[in-house]
Amino acid sequence: MQPRLWLLIAAQLSALHGGSALMQTPPSMMAQTNQTVKLSCEARTFPTNTRIYWLRLRQALSANSHYEFLALWIPNGNPVYGKETEKQLTVLQDSSRYLLQLRHVKPADSGNYFCMAVGNPELTFGKGTRLSVVDVFPTTVQPTKKTRPKKKICRLPNLVPPKGPACAPLIIGLLVAGLLVLLVSLGAAVHVYCLQRRAWRRLMKQFCK
Repeated sequence: MQPRLWLLIAAQLSALHGGSALMQTPPSMMAQTNQTVKLSCEARTFPTNTRIYWLRLRQALSANSHYEFLALWIPNGNPVYGKETEKQLTVLQDSSRYLLQLRHVKPADSGNYFCMAVGNPELTFGKGTRLSVVDVFPTTVQPTKKTRPKKKICRLPNLVPPKGPACAPLIIGLLVAGLLVLLVSLGAAVHVYCLQRRAWRRLMKQFCK
């Protein structure tokens, strides 16, 4: 079996059975370009003099993928860094927690980061932290609100005549004309009544002779 493929199988098996021994947090995270990122690996059941390796897997696990060595924490000694990562990485120890700090991250730094402890004879891997580096954080799309059609309001025409002096002469003229017609009609009625009285008196005089 090829050494690379053996390492991949060992990593998968140890991640299933040894995840509780090496606890990595957070499981996944997203960072923006040029930010500083801190990854944590807690060795609960290992002695404090355990050597901790940090590895990166840029692709999904397959026969062609490989782990990239990033750094090695040596208790009571100087950390060892990979050739291309020495200026970007810093490894620290805080009691049983081991920290990997990445400065000025870029999209090419995206991948799965694993901490590993070498035992005798087994290898123990953490479950990994998935890091995604983007130039701009994605924005959450707000759900579009459905606009309800506005109800049409039917308004009745205004029947109140507009106020103003324009109609006053016309109204006065109509009132005067109506009054004159009333007076003429009243005069005619009085005149007819008087003629009827006179005719009645003459008729009565003729019968009384």
